[in-house]
Amino acid sequence: MGALVTLELPDGSPMLAQPWIITFGPLTDADEWEPVVCGPYERPHALALAEAVVADEQLMAVVEPLVTAVSVDEIRGEIAAAQASAEDEAAEREDADLYGDYESDLDVEPLPTEAGHREAILPPGEGEIRAGFSRIAELLNGGGRRPEPGIRT
Repeated sequence: MGALVTLELPDGSPMLAQPWIITFGPLTDADEWEPVVCGPYERPHALALAEAVVADEQLMAVVEPLVTAVSVDEIRGEIAAAQASAEDEAAEREDADLYGDYESDLDVEPLPTEAGHREAILPPGEGEIRAGFSRIAELLNGGGRRPEPGIRT
């Protein structure tokens, strides 16, 4: 059983409507191989695919939004925001070392056990993924906000 890591975002976050990617990599430092990046997908598809892959493998899957910046200034702004966030997290870790527990914005989702404490999400089929690609292409071409995709459970 592997691990699935994703951002915990509030309902209505604009990041939920962005295309999402999955980075699969080794679960431990003992394994050394280049991570595999897949996507873009709609978020529910990315989560379902990642969960299906790591459920039976000793892998880590990181599911994250793909930033669709279209200018150098936007890219620089995203880099500055990421750097500021990293500095804040480093300060929080330092405070945690001094004052106790540390809570992260990352949400590490436990996968179902063999006893099945929760029902596993079925990965989307090829047709669903291709339809998601079409919606993402429309979104990236300025087609506006897309409807939320359905996921089989």
